[in-house]
Amino acid sequence: METTEKKPEASVDSIQAKGIAEIYSTFGLQITSLKSLPSFATSIALKISEEVCQFHHLVPIDQKEDGTVVLAMADPLDMIAVQIIRTKINKEIETVWADADDIEFAIGTIFSDKNAFEDTLQDLVEVEEELDEEEEIDEDSIDILRTQATDAPAVVFVNSLLVQAIQERASDIHIEPQENNLRIRFRIDGMLREFPPANRRLQSGVIARIKILADLDIAERRVPQDGRVKFKIMGRSVDVRCSTIPGIYGEKIVMRILDQGSISLNIDDLGFVEEKLVLLKEKANAATGMILVTGPTGSGKTTTLYSILNYVNSPLLNIITVEDPVEYRLEGINQVQARPKVGLTFASALRSILRQDPDIVMVGEIRDFETAEIAIKAALTGHMVLSTLHTNNSVATIIRLLNMGIDKYLIVSSVSVIVAQRLVRRICTGCREPVEPSSDIRLFMSRQGIDVTKDTYYKGKGCKQCTGSGYWGRFGIHEILFMNETIKELIIEDKSELEIRKAAEDAGTLSIFMEGVMHARNGLTTLDEIIRVA
Repeated sequence: METTEKKPEASVDSIQAKGIAEIYSTFGLQITSLKSLPSFATSIALKISEEVCQFHHLVPIDQKEDGTVVLAMADPLDMIAVQIIRTKINKEIETVWADADDIEFAIGTIFSDKNAFEDTLQDLVEVEEELDEEEEIDEDSIDILRTQATDAPAVVFVNSLLVQAIQERASDIHIEPQENNLRIRFRIDGMLREFPPANRRLQSGVIARIKILADLDIAERRVPQDGRVKFKIMGRSVDVRCSTIPGIYGEKIVMRILDQGSISLNIDDLGFVEEKLVLLKEKANAATGMILVTGPTGSGKTTTLYSILNYVNSPLLNIITVEDPVEYRLEGINQVQARPKVGLTFASALRSILRQDPDIVMVGEIRDFETAEIAIKAALTGHMVLSTLHTNNSVATIIRLLNMGIDKYLIVSSVSVIVAQRLVRRICTGCREPVEPSSDIRLFMSRQGIDVTKDTYYKGKGCKQCTGSGYWGRFGIHEILFMNETIKELIIEDKSELEIRKAAEDAGTLSIFMEGVMHARNGLTTLDEIIRVA
């Protein structure tokens, strides 16, 4: 008996798929088979989520060098879905057509490997110290928070943030609850940069996770808290300082990343002008005196002090510091953490340090009259003292000490060098190009007596290396005041800040602004950056 062989239904489906492929090809859309691909864009898929991929019948399969994500879609002409994904991952999208069965296969492959991806992140980020938690509110709420803090989504999110921050050279991570999402920003080269927001459902788990790691009270959400945790991220030891503050949509968290591996503590790498660097080294090697480094928060004062200590460090010297907090550990130097809550202030610690037979003393910051007086008297009695102050320039530091109540005779007898500084962004060498200063900049500079039409200036046009910013890294611009007899006489005679500044300029002190313009002429930074910072 003759039988008629029935075509399998898959063949019908394949014919339909072929027809659909031909239709999409007329729109210039590429056709791809997902089952033959060796891998997919797993990290991007996890950001999008399995639910969204399933709902819109799409899957990310690749990310190009320029950051564009290639999205395989059952309907690549669905512009609403494309816009949703573009907004969610903050990347440009390129679409290709793939069969719906292939997309189901890819989604299944990616999200079955999700646990492996989470394990990889866990290997990249390790907590170096065991930490405790505390309690308040009711126990049920605390148990829920602890559960959320150890759930995979919160753990993966926090770990991925830390890994990305290290890769992006970020100094701070800002996690800011908003009405509809969790805003994420990184501070890179001194400027905040926004990253794709997280789902608001992650908020409580992520905040609880960070607070537990930083040894903060997860039950207390009404007052600011500060803590720290040490991680090993991609094999590098990184200290992270965590600060919380209550907001109307929940607690905002800032994580300050102290990555010693990314900071050079070589004094020659800080951007000092060569002739001034020679004099600064000479003063640092003196047996007595005081070196003050001034500038606003985040201007690199502590790094400059550490670099000076690193330069003079020797087994022949007893070097002791008192800091709040101790930001970097230096081999061969005795570092003391100030603890005001238990009475160990800068002033009390400094008194004790002076009984420890020190050669060099570093005080993290002069905040009050008592600390300033002890530090200055230490400089007069056979010690080299280093410290910082929050003032805008070198001459203003002298006025600040006088206003704090320090006797002018003590100032002229002890202070040897004042370094005022700022950090400016360096032009990216991968995309640097000449630029004509704008009319606004020409006008501003002419008011300062500077003609910018005679020299060539530069900017970065933006490239992959600098992620389009035009800048890569930062360096210091400085105003260095070396105390001389003329300046000392003016201080004793109670002359004005303007007169002291004139004498300093006559002695060769270059202002922060003028040094910045000099670096802009040399193509290291931009005039816009100098105007912004100096």
